[in-house]
Amino acid sequence: MDGSLSGLGDISTPGRVAGPEEGVTAQELALATRNHGLPLEALRYEVTPPGLHYVLVHYDIPATEADGWRLTVGGRVLRPLTLDLDALRARPAVTRRVTLECAGNGRARLTPRPVSQPWLDEAVGTADWTGVPLAELLAEAGIAEDAAEAVFTGADHGIERGVEQDYRRALPLATAADPARDVLVAYAMNGAPLPPQHGSPLRLVVPGWYGMAHVKWLRDITLTPTPYTGFQQSVAYRVRQAAEDPGEPVTLIAPRALMVPPGFPDFMSRTRVVRPGRVPLTGRAWSGHGPITRVEVSEDGGAVWTDAELHRDPAHPWAWTAWRTTWTATPGLRHLTVRATDARGNVQPMTQPWNRGGFANNHVQRVEVLCTPATTETAPAATETTPAATETDPAATETTPAATETRSARPPA
Repeated sequence: MDGSLSGLGDISTPGRVAGPEEGVTAQELALATRNHGLPLEALRYEVTPPGLHYVLVHYDIPATEADGWRLTVGGRVLRPLTLDLDALRARPAVTRRVTLECAGNGRARLTPRPVSQPWLDEAVGTADWTGVPLAELLAEAGIAEDAAEAVFTGADHGIERGVEQDYRRALPLATAADPARDVLVAYAMNGAPLPPQHGSPLRLVVPGWYGMAHVKWLRDITLTPTPYTGFQQSVAYRVRQAAEDPGEPVTLIAPRALMVPPGFPDFMSRTRVVRPGRVPLTGRAWSGHGPITRVEVSEDGGAVWTDAELHRDPAHPWAWTAWRTTWTATPGLRHLTVRATDARGNVQPMTQPWNRGGFANNHVQRVEVLCTPATTETAPAATETTPAATETDPAATETTPAATETRSARPPA
């Protein structure tokens, strides 16, 4: 910039894709320092600790105080509501365990790379969210006959692609007002008040939908008779091939499986190192389209697959499913791959169809693993170990029945 601003467009440029030889930009690195993913070793936790749960903040974390906070419910309703936190907490509370995933997860692995928050595979987390069912609040307000959508406004404010805006998203009333969808106006995470980065004091939780729908710092719900066409609905979060393409909206989470990287890592390359023998492999899988029905693991990049054992918890239908198997490691460089299938038959692709925003990218995770029988320590400093480095997770040492090692001739998707 030369200082001669003619409008917001001078500081907020259109979306673009990286050039053939372009590395990650300083702006992307700045985004990556503000936002963070789940360290994959934290997949061991059934419920993600708040500090390890992924975070994406579009603008600033707003200065919000619980005292004096108000949620308004208006628009095409019969009885507009204004509720403080005491009024919300006085209602019967429900808790739902929900897996959230950012719609841009995996974006940095696409070629050419869409220039934005450079997620790899870690933009996910699962928490116990407590609050009031949205369907009950809407029923209390009374839905007018001509209402079609619910528009949710957060307190975060900023500029995106030249547009100054509050963060707003909408849901069709078929989702927002359906008790079976378990949409929550949440005020607690894992049994404690929401942390600032997770939407304190109120946020929306929309089970099964990508993270852009879970509006944080929620302050207003407005029912409208026509579809909402604001920036985050009609410009952002669309799957499109070209800038002029209107695209399709991003909605439900596509199936994905992630593995706890086995062994221990090289600091820079993150290549994993294991010793020969039986190595337990564990992880989590999820989908917004239905329950996970199959998880497969390959040691050769997808030529041959082994079915993993699934551990579902029917009490938490909106949360990820645990999986585990055992891999017999032999010396050499291996490329472990894992993929999930959901109840609707959706299978993770081996290569991801490209789209301009890098949204709903669910291609398979690949973990490079070096199996070596010899120690690689060469320098005195490298021989030092810390207590954390020598701890073993008891759950990770469990082996799976031999039945989980049956091989499938199923070709790569």
